[in-house]
Amino acid sequence: MTSPQDGRAGIDAELVRRLVAQQFPQWADLPVTPVKVDGWDNRTYRLGSGLTARLPTAESYVAAIDKEHTWLPVLAPHLPVEIPTAVAKGAPGFGYPHPWAIRRWISGETASYDTVGDLDDFARSIAAFILALQSVDTAGGPLAGAHSFYRGASLQHYHDETVEALTMLKGRTDTDLAAEVWAAALASPYDGPPVWFHGDIAHGNLLVQDGKLSAVIDFGTSGVGDPACDLVIAYTFFTGSSRTTFRSAVTQDAAMWSRARAWTLWKALITEDFRVIDTVLDDFKQTH
Repeated sequence: MTSPQDGRAGIDAELVRRLVAQQFPQWADLPVTPVKVDGWDNRTYRLGSGLTARLPTAESYVAAIDKEHTWLPVLAPHLPVEIPTAVAKGAPGFGYPHPWAIRRWISGETASYDTVGDLDDFARSIAAFILALQSVDTAGGPLAGAHSFYRGASLQHYHDETVEALTMLKGRTDTDLAAEVWAAALASPYDGPPVWFHGDIAHGNLLVQDGKLSAVIDFGTSGVGDPACDLVIAYTFFTGSSRTTFRSAVTQDAAMWSRARAWTLWKALITEDFRVIDTVLDDFKQTH
């Protein structure tokens, strides 16, 4: 087996079996199988039919283990759909250097244009989730920072990276207009009270049953701060009437949308996702 210190390549089912058997012998006989759709920050394996083991792939993702274990039970009662249930925390072992988590398995299909029944209804459900999350008491909550990869913090953190991307993409997209989008967002800093945000409301973290939103997973980038980052899905997933429905249902002000465009643009620029870049630029032109 490749050394676990090598990151994703070093985490496999055998390592998970050994960790579970050593630290949680009550589950030692459960079969360990990789999930069909996995993320980058963590490797996830099913333990039997009702549990999962979730192992960070690098040190930068470790903070999420304690954060989720502490706060998922606090958030869950206030949210309209299921979120992960923290069951236990594992310790490093067998050369794997990080703490890890056991969660309840959540059934459902990953959200896509094929699995969602009605995009407008889905847009309203996502908006309801965001508003419910924003309403949760923030007392003692984790303020946006390194643990959230600065989601929920000032866009200024990614200014240099964005400027560099604009320079590299000059001639391949309208970088002058993109710079306007970025500047407009920096000129509209968040001045409201810190609220809860998820940090990565993307289709891969949304589960669907019978065509409807049934669960939101992966709170690793969650925290307390500016929730503009949670509006990115307006540009990355919703289109046409569903985008209009989402914007209306989530009821955020113009400054919030300015920062949401910038969050979307930052990621699209560094990943060279020109479809999303064009979507953000078109939206900016329509509102200015």
